[in-house]
Amino acid sequence: MQMINLLNAARNHFAKKLPFVLYSKPNQDKIVGLFQENDELYRAENLQEAGFIMAPFAGKEQVLIPEDKSEIKISDFVFEENRSNNDPISDDENGKEAFERLVQKGIDAINDNNFQKVVLSRKEIVTVENLDFALIFERLLQAYPTAFKYCWFHPKVGMWMGATPEQLLKADGAKINTVALAGTQKDVEGKEVIWGEKEIEEQKFVTDFIVDNLKDITSELSTSEPYTLKAGNILHIKTDIEAVLQPENNLKKVVSILHPTPAVCGLPKIPSKEFILENEGYDRKYYSGFLGELNKDFATNEEKSDLFVNLRCMQIKENQAHLYIGCGITKDSVPEKEYIETVNKSLTMKRILA
Repeated sequence: MQMINLLNAARNHFAKKLPFVLYSKPNQDKIVGLFQENDELYRAENLQEAGFIMAPFAGKEQVLIPEDKSEIKISDFVFEENRSNNDPISDDENGKEAFERLVQKGIDAINDNNFQKVVLSRKEIVTVENLDFALIFERLLQAYPTAFKYCWFHPKVGMWMGATPEQLLKADGAKINTVALAGTQKDVEGKEVIWGEKEIEEQKFVTDFIVDNLKDITSELSTSEPYTLKAGNILHIKTDIEAVLQPENNLKKVVSILHPTPAVCGLPKIPSKEFILENEGYDRKYYSGFLGELNKDFATNEEKSDLFVNLRCMQIKENQAHLYIGCGITKDSVPEKEYIETVNKSLTMKRILA
């Protein structure tokens, strides 16, 4: 199926106010579309369902586009080398002071031993004339081949799009794979990548948390050495983790342990999450939640799950894009530098909106 036909199918479904999702996995040249045949709001209750799941940062609103209620369409797309990117939309500095105050509050809480790390975020609204979601999704495909790209719509929830670099979990039978991702710096061509102590420590927090929490429900757990991952114009430190689930455990148990990860929440999980909900001053909704294939690889028809953390994302409301951007705060954080980090991260979405 040609990509243009798939994008037009999404436009038609949107015009009829029917749920759909388009997505493309990292380093793959296929787009998968699930087109739900009614406008019901289905929920993933026990993670044994098959379909595409969209789960929030907090709360139980795990929306499912079910396989058995949807038409599945798959298309190839061609990656175009050296396709020019527009200059990104300039940053709105209105939220700078408020975000730096929030970061300082987080640092103070860390110094008071409330937690070791907290991930704090902000929202920025960008107005886009004649916003065409299908065109923006096509730009995402071309700009971020190594990310998980998606465009998701439900008339009772809204539209979300993104290009996330972070895997939450892969599951194939009892075998599971996940990653520990943290630390951020801008990719500068020709410049050697050197990580500071703050970023190395932050990423080790994440790795240790995942390993410590998975070891009781898995066997054969192993980790890679940390390495640098390039995601668009941003670099992160990444560790790959794999294990085998013990027979009495299931996908729901693993997801409850991993989500929200220290990369989007903090450590320890409960006090850092409480701090976020009490102090950020807005509802993250599906930002820093998770999404992806649940119990079905639609390109191969195999029974697998492939879930991603919803980062580098935005909510589309008519001619506005609501961007969500955050960063990890530790005792060594500097509020102004953390704000600059969110500005750098915002470029992922702003480049394809311009």
